[in-house]
Parts: sequence; C-alpha cells; structure tokens
Amino acid sequence: MKRVGAHVSASGGVENAPLNAMKIKADAFALFLKNQRQWSAKPYSDENIKLFNENLEVANIKKDHILPHDSYLINLGHPDPSLRQKSFEAFMDEINRANILGLKLLNFHPGSHLNQISEEECLDNIAFCLNRAISNSQNVKLVIENTAGQGSNLGYKLEHLSYLISKIHDKNRIGVCIDTCHFFAGGYDIRDKFSYDKTMALFDRIVGYKYLSAMHLNDSKNSLGVKKDRHESLGAGTLGLETFKNIMQDKNIDEIPLILETIDENLWEKEIEILRSMM
Repeated sequence: MKRVGAHVSASGGVENAPLNAMKIKADAFALFLKNQRQWSAKPYSDENIKLFNENLEVANIKKDHILPHDSYLINLGHPDPSLRQKSFEAFMDEINRANILGLKLLNFHPGSHLNQISEEECLDNIAFCLNRAISNSQNVKLVIENTAGQGSNLGYKLEHLSYLISKIHDKNRIGVCIDTCHFFAGGYDIRDKFSYDKTMALFDRIVGYKYLSAMHLNDSKNSLGVKKDRHESLGAGTLGLETFKNIMQDKNIDEIPLILETIDENLWEKEIEILRSMM
C-alpha cells in the first residue's frame, strides 16, 4: 500500500499537523518538530503530546507514516568542531522530540563541507555524529535525504549515501529518503519507465531498497543534472507525471511516507488524488 501526504504546517502547535494532513485527505505527512530556522524551542507540553496523539486517531494516520524533518540550520559535517557540536546538540533535540511523540523516523540533510574540508572528511564527520547520536538515543531511524548538490552540500551522489550507511554501526537505525527533484538535479533520470528502472536498479545496487524509508515527491523547475533545488507542482515541471506513475507502480516501494513538497499547497489534495489514481 502506498501512503501519500504532504509536508504540512505545525503552526500553533505540533498537534495541528495531523488535522492539516486530514484536510488534504492524506494518510501520511511530514512536519517540522520545531521552527526549522531556529536553534532551540521550548519543550512540548503534556497537552501538546496528548492532543497530537488524539488528532492522529481522528485523522486515522499511523506513526509509521509520519516523516519529521530536522532544522535547516543543522550541519553534521561542519568543518568547525564547535559549530559541529552545536549542530549535534540540536540534532539530539530533534531525535528526542521525535521520541517523545512516539515517531519512528527523522529526516535530515547530511551536511556541507563549506569548501573548507574534503568531501570524505565531511562525510566522516557526518558518520561520526550519526553513530554518536544512535549510541545516545533509541527507537528513531535517522533518514538521510539526498540533496540536489547545490553549493557545498553532500548527498547528491548515491555513493555519498552508501558511504555514510557503510560507516553506521547499527544499520537498523539508518535509512534514506529520495527527493525526486533533488535526484533529478543530481543527474539521475527517472522520467520514463526505462530510465526509472535503470536508475532504481543502480540505487538498489549502490544503496539498497531495504534502506529506502521515505520519498519526497516533487516535480522540478530545472533540467537534469543542474544541481539546483527548485521544486514544482506535479506535472508542471521537467520531470512530468510519468515519473510519479513509475514510483506509484514500483512494487519495491510500500508502506513508507511519500511526501509532497510541491510549491502550491492549494493543489496538495488534488495531487494526492492524482498519485492514488496511478496505483
């Protein structure tokens, strides 16, 4: 079964996210666990947690199908040890917040070398932080999102994802999220059935479907391999609707959150309907 939703607002309290997902007839959703552009936030109240769980019941959405995303400020590969430590502490707070809500995944961008260290050193910094985070937490699977490769961001190559996974001691606590716009920007073509099958066979060989824990379903404003992160509404960009039909008919993808981050939230309900019609 495919589980489809969008990255919905948690404005006014984390408990509002399930209701916002219900409004667009989603059976999965993503959310930020706190303001994504601030380092810290006040803890959840008992009332926040109680209402979050009650609203999930109302929306009929399982915690397996929720994909929280960490703060955009976090850089686990930072070349400066003190700033990397600051990112690590913020990352641990995100993991703890997910745990408090009983969520099973935490989506994050791997990190950036900022043109100050090599890619390998940056990846090693990220892997060290991930192992340390796993050692100091429980339950939550850390889900690496592929990037578009913009600037000095790592994670745009399948080999980056594979390298990180290879360094993780507890493989049960690591996964990946493939963003279709980022994938295309990184040079991976999935627009037609032949290209999709070829690319996903490569993904399975280098990373492995068993690590695929979520997907972001976004069309793209840009051409193949341009390393720019520019999302577009489904069917309105350079990826086209066949891309998403390929995903919705992929028998290797089941029971993971498939999350829209397309640019017009007014279209999310219609886009979810389109995706479900493709199954």
